[in-house]
Amino acid sequence: MTLVVAALVLATPAYAGKPVGSGKGAETEQSGGGDGTGIYAAARITYSGSVAPSGGTGNVTSSDVNWAPSPCWYAPYLGAKDFKKKMSADIKKAASAPGMTGTPGAAIGQTKAHYEDEFGWEEHPGYKDYNVEKDGEGMFWAGVENPNEPDILKRNSCTELPFWVDNGEAPPPRYKRAITPEILAALAYQHMELPGTEVTLAPDGTTKVNLPTWAWLDKADFHEVRATAAIDVPGFALTATTTAKPVSLKLEPGTPDAETYPASGECTFNDDGSIGEPYAKGKADQTPACGIKYLRSSGDGTFDLQATITWEIAWTGTGGAGGRMPDGTNTNAQAITVQEIQAVNR
Repeated sequence: MTLVVAALVLATPAYAGKPVGSGKGAETEQSGGGDGTGIYAAARITYSGSVAPSGGTGNVTSSDVNWAPSPCWYAPYLGAKDFKKKMSADIKKAASAPGMTGTPGAAIGQTKAHYEDEFGWEEHPGYKDYNVEKDGEGMFWAGVENPNEPDILKRNSCTELPFWVDNGEAPPPRYKRAITPEILAALAYQHMELPGTEVTLAPDGTTKVNLPTWAWLDKADFHEVRATAAIDVPGFALTATTTAKPVSLKLEPGTPDAETYPASGECTFNDDGSIGEPYAKGKADQTPACGIKYLRSSGDGTFDLQATITWEIAWTGTGGAGGRMPDGTNTNAQAITVQEIQAVNR
């Protein structure tokens, strides 16, 4: 028989922000506040760098539709004496927590016996008096749900009772979702806030049929963006930083009756970090390095020009860990009015 529990209590995070680059992004530091009020309040993860406020998800869309951060993870929770105090105060709350539903047998009694009287199951040895004789030598780890992932995933992924890990030791291999730098890097990715992608146009906002519209992004508006996730509790600390580097801009005119420059609509970054080339007087007869030519009028409405930046994303973490992550994108829509060129008959 396996007794399961997975729950999370988060306090409202505090954060402070300041502008980055052109002001189209925000650099913040934020973290969960307090130690929570529930018996399985989560070990706190802090976020810093260019991240969404209030613990929300950022504006990055993964290019891999099958990629997602972990729906839950196991993390250090409490030392032995504090864990005993929490459990003893409200053992009934433990048995009614998310993940306990459907547990066969006397859930409350078995949970109590597991931590007090060494009652256990296969691969789940019990504890004597909540392991208080080892207080200070390790911590109980508990399941933590990712609040930004679907309930059905997080409730069915971390279903183990809190377990003991000695200081300096790794959790047993059977706990596949024990917190790692890579899990932290994915959480930083999920919270990352990238600058907007509003391109500069010439003509700006209103253009003419068959007139090339130049598009460009200034190098000052786009640069590497970093987001960091960290966990730091007594005897245990991990950190990971996710870095996004802009690599290309894709223009989608909002109508099939248009041509893009280049034909693919994919404008790459120049050596100086800019995209395209600013329009200047005397270039009217030239083909823009990055731009659009509309072949019909937008009539009484507008076309929605979609500008999508692709970001190459990598991560580094504690112990020299690191690697690539799926490219990310973020998109901005701009309303474009396209008018017919008026001819005057004399």
